Amino acid sequence: MQKSLDAKLADIHRDPSGSREFIIADAKDADMGFGVPAPGMKSSPANVSSFKSLEDYREQIRQVIRQGVVDIVLMSASTCEQLVLQERLFDQSHVTPAVRANDATDIHVMRGSQLGSQPSLPFRSAGLDHAQCGHLDCATAERLLGVDLGLYSITFNNDSRLDREALEAYKSFREEAELKGFRHFLEVFHPNAPQNLDLAKTVDFVNDAIARSLAGVTSKGRPVFLKIPYPGPRAMEELVAYDPHLVVGILGGSSGTTRDAFQLIHDARQHGARVALFGRKINNAENQLAFIEFLRLIVDDVLEPEEAVRAYHAVLAKLNIKPLRPLEDDLQVTIGVASYAQPSAVGRSSSVSGTSTALDPAGSTKPPHKMTPEERLAYHRERLKRILGG
Repeated sequence: MQKSLDAKLADIHRDPSGSREFIIADAKDADMGFGVPAPGMKSSPANVSSFKSLEDYREQIRQVIRQGVVDIVLMSASTCEQLVLQERLFDQSHVTPAVRANDATDIHVMRGSQLGSQPSLPFRSAGLDHAQCGHLDCATAERLLGVDLGLYSITFNNDSRLDREALEAYKSFREEAELKGFRHFLEVFHPNAPQNLDLAKTVDFVNDAIARSLAGVTSKGRPVFLKIPYPGPRAMEELVAYDPHLVVGILGGSSGTTRDAFQLIHDARQHGARVALFGRKINNAENQLAFIEFLRLIVDDVLEPEEAVRAYHAVLAKLNIKPLRPLEDDLQVTIGVASYAQPSAVGRSSSVSGTSTALDPAGSTKPPHKMTPEERLAYHRERLKRILGG
């Protein structure tokens, strides 16, 4: 089955300035950083643990795959083994599975730990062979069984020794990935422990670090897209204009309000972003499937962010789900994003099982990613009308 990611990337590269395609990823790889609290808190805490289990986390991923609104689901290697290699859930889905291919020390955010605030050091738990076939030394044919896309993360801190070490590790990864037919997208955080860096120049430093780091990388080794903290309109437009074929995406960061998430994806798209990868913003939503639907409605120009927040609350009311915040509080823009270890509301989620929480389909037999922009707009408007009764 054709993956919507591949179709959208092809459209963007055909017409970088005119394409209206936008890629959404659900980043369900938090177990690589936060450990036990990663799946979020139970709605009714038990005596043993207040946190949902890893299986709860994976069940939510199954629902997201069945929903089919996102283009990518990013997971840990262990979750990929279960859902991709063993359960084969992506075989008949247009959603692309992806694995977190490295876990540098700045994403090690265990309870009580200070590692996330210390200078980032390169590290990889996951092996590409294990992601592709589940064991070492995959045969060529076996490499098609698993995942062929991964996230590689790097953090520059303006320290020549540490930054060089990070670049050497990235170079080694790229070379292995090319030999094994493995694609990647590149995540570049803002410095988590900057050395002698004018903080007012942070977004310029990151833009230059990206451009400089990729200048020596030919097409076979380049990332299929970037994942960065949203740097604001000027810096985003600068990076997009520098190389129109360097597809730029934004990360979500900590949870914040519903308006924070909806405004972020709207503003990033307005200034040139083509991808959004939201983890905690989705995982800590009252209802993840409905939340994802509204992200899509925003990037497909059906709703503005404020309208989407109000409509999302209307859906929660219809589903008898108590919102985390009153509507007026949830309409506020409250936070920015910078690094993986930024304080977050990990564990505040309250999700409802089952696919009935998504917006009802409008009956079209054509996948949304194959529709014209006009068809897609009509499709989503009809879906919204059905769920809200308008």
